[in-house]
Amino acid sequence: MSLIQVGLVDQTKKINSALMSAAAAALNVQVVRDLPQHWPITASVTYLPDPNNIPPGVWPIFLVASLPPREGGFHQDKHNQPYSKVIATPSSDEWTIDASHELIEMLVDPYGNRMQTSRSIVISGDSVIDGDGQFNYLVEAADPCEADAFAYQIQGIAVSDFITPHYYDAVKTDGTKYSFTGAITAPRQLLKGGYISYVDLATNEWQQILWVDPNSPPVYKNLGPAGNVKSFRIWIDGKMAEMSRDPKARATGNKALLAASKKAREKLTELGKVRAGLFT
Repeated sequence: MSLIQVGLVDQTKKINSALMSAAAAALNVQVVRDLPQHWPITASVTYLPDPNNIPPGVWPIFLVASLPPREGGFHQDKHNQPYSKVIATPSSDEWTIDASHELIEMLVDPYGNRMQTSRSIVISGDSVIDGDGQFNYLVEAADPCEADAFAYQIQGIAVSDFITPHYYDAVKTDGTKYSFTGAITAPRQLLKGGYISYVDLATNEWQQILWVDPNSPPVYKNLGPAGNVKSFRIWIDGKMAEMSRDPKARATGNKALLAASKKAREKLTELGKVRAGLFT
């Protein structure tokens, strides 16, 4: 299996280079240590300090100040090679979770068309349960558990949880992991703050169940037929970008984890200074 090379690139030119290096190192650990435990992927992540010099064959994750209307995080270049864009500002480190999210989804489904058939789901009150039919699910490996509240930490950097292939199992079995952290405890479970996209085989239309506002019940969204599109994920990302997300949803994120990540990075910086002094 060939190695996929991913580059973390700061197009804003405002993110601290030490944080960029630390984030790239943490993301590399995630794709080398954590992701292959469940998905057959061989990849590496490095920090590329020059946004104008992207080596051939590298899939970049660009940190940007903003995204245009109707533009999501996942893209393909003119040669149909994947790349991602993540909004980042110096005032918050939450972008590391978003970068991890895009990284995982880009590696699990590089072209945005991977589908998995499984049992249907329906909203029942304040939860999502199995239905009687079948759906074709778009494999977006971080969306059902995308909220900051379910992130975890690698070397002082907050990264996204992600589903395992067992997420699409027909029934729950003891001892099976449905997401890396274990936050998802059953097939097709949707966590607060996440969403899931699928084709209803009865109507051949794309639909979603969204729980993007964790303070309200989940809701349905009918996207209609996709038509002849190059990438289902790019199409759905565009549809998602048209929605106005509740600004309170992000405020419920994992503040404790982000605070711990910042503290851990500060300690690493101090240790780095001490080590550097040993060689001067």
